[in-house]
This record gives sequence, structure tokens and C-alpha cells, in this order.
Amino acid sequence: MTDSAASAELTSTVPPITGRPELLARWLYSVAAVIVVMVIVGGITRLTESGLSITEWKPVTGAIPPLNDAQWQAEFDAYKQIGEYQQVSGPAGMTLADYKFIYFWEWFHRLLGRFIGLIYALPLAWFWIKNYIPTGYKWRLVALLALGGLQGTFGWYMVRSGLSTEMTDVSHFWLSIHLLTALFTLGGLVWTALDLGRLAAIPNARPAKFTGMAWAVSAILFIQLLLGAWVAGLNAGLASDTWPLMQDRLVPEFDLTKGWFWAITHDPYLLHFLHRWWAWVAVAALIILSRKVRPFDRRASIAIHSAFGIQIILGIATVWTGVDLWIATAHQGVGALLVAATAWGMHLIGRTA
Repeated sequence: MTDSAASAELTSTVPPITGRPELLARWLYSVAAVIVVMVIVGGITRLTESGLSITEWKPVTGAIPPLNDAQWQAEFDAYKQIGEYQQVSGPAGMTLADYKFIYFWEWFHRLLGRFIGLIYALPLAWFWIKNYIPTGYKWRLVALLALGGLQGTFGWYMVRSGLSTEMTDVSHFWLSIHLLTALFTLGGLVWTALDLGRLAAIPNARPAKFTGMAWAVSAILFIQLLLGAWVAGLNAGLASDTWPLMQDRLVPEFDLTKGWFWAITHDPYLLHFLHRWWAWVAVAALIILSRKVRPFDRRASIAIHSAFGIQIILGIATVWTGVDLWIATAHQGVGALLVAATAWGMHLIGRTA
């Protein structure tokens, strides 16, 4: 068989690429990057106690902040009706200027959410109309859009859980749902972008499979992220400013009067303890994953090692500094990068499954 005949036969067996997978992959990576920024801003919003500063959810008109003194006073008066002001910030002497500071972070956090919705939904509609979406990917891109919508809804339910005269903070359960949905969406964006990027390089490439190892690593990492969200929601990071000991002992005292289930889901000392030590289970799982990944792409292995290494250092520094704003924010931001790196590693393994 001549070279030209062999080339013609190969070409006939490989289906042509439909759509513009490389373009879509770049778009999804861009959206994922903005979500990482969103997670960081969300961390600042939480750590500055700004989350309850806006007491209404106005998806469209809420994008415009107060523009005059009367509007600012109206927003401040609404904030004064909730328990956070009446029991915490009011007695601490909050002024209108102080209120404007916390309002900014919650407003900016919501604005970023709107921005993400626009940079996802509008290009998706355009790609759909132009028939740029490869076969089999429309449903996945719509599912990611739905996740984004759920994220906004969960964010409002989280805020609403703290809007009463009895509560001084949002529910840590709703906070965990809000954060973990964002991280799950981030992982989905990265995974889909990797599938599309591979499709652009290999026209007959199939989407990567979610392997047994991926399920195991995901479950371990999910527990660690859930514990971290509960620690954040309950301000349990302040339960100890020493490491590795708490209260001069390895296992701190915690409240079991309401049973183990209540303690595991509510007690700040136990949750802090579990979060700091389950981290090493997660590290072990991630080391195994990165070793499996290394033969396929050394860069992914380095990314996983770097992310969890920096994350551990930032976690310890957060404890030692009594939850310093910027260190704790960096801890949450690197957590998002760890999710992205882990998705990359699991995708590499799923390509050969």
C-alpha cells in the first residue's frame, strides 16, 4: 500500500471534528479562573462578617449599590433589624462607614456571581447558535449552567438562614452547601475543558471516565472540604491557635452531652480537630493519585503536590495567626486550586480506563 493510500485510509477511519472544541475549552478555563476568584472573594466576605450586610435578594436591580445618603441609610436600617447587628456589630459600635465596608464585600461577591452567569450563559448561547458545540457536550454544558443557577439560589438560602433576630450568623450547613457547590462546579468545568481539549487534539477521543480511584479520592477530599466549610461557618478556626496540640493535648475536650452526631456536626473543638487531622488522610490519597498520574503528565503530579503542600502550610499558619484574614483567605483560595489540580489528575487516569 502506498503512503498516500495509507493516509487516505487513516483519514477515512477518523471522524472529522464537529464544532470548535479548542475554543470551548479555553472559554471554560476562563470561567473556572473567575470561579477561583469568586471563592477567594467569598472567603473575604465570610471572614469580614459581611455576608448578612445585604438583607434582600434582587437578582437584577441589586447589581446597583446605593447611590445617595438616603439609600445607604435605608440599607443600614434594614441591616439593623437582624440579630447580627443587634447582638454583635451594634453593641460593638458599628457606624455607617463600617457598614459600607462590609456591604462592599457582599455586593462585590454577588456582582461576581452575576458576572460569571453572563460570561457563561451568553457565550453558551452563541456557541449553540453557531453549532460550535461538539456532539454529546450540549447536555453537559447546560448541566453546568444549571449548577451555576443553583449556586446563586443556595447562596441566598445561606444568607436567609441568618436573617432573624435570633441568629448572629448564617447556617454552617447552608454555607457548606454553597461552597461545595461552587467547588463541584469548578471541578466540572475543568473536567469538561480537558475533555474538549483532548477532543481537539484527537478527533475520535472519548470523554474520560470517572474511575474507582477518582471516586475514592473525591470522597476523601469531599469530607475534608465539608469539615473545612463547617469550621468556617462555626468560626471553629478560633478554637485553637496552637498546632499540633489543642488545649495542650492531642485530642481536645468537646461536648458529647447531645450525642456524637451533634458533636461531629456542631462542636467547634471537635470539628477543628477532625479538619486538621483528616487533612493527612487527604494528603495520603492525593500522593497516591499524583504517583499514578506522573507517568501520564508530570505537570499534573507537580500541581497536585504543590497545591496540597501549600494548603497544609497555610492551614497551620491560619491556626497560628488566630485566623488572619489574608492567610485564611489564601487557604480557601488554594483549596479551590487543589480541587482543579485533583480534577486534572483524575481526568488523566480516566483517559486510559
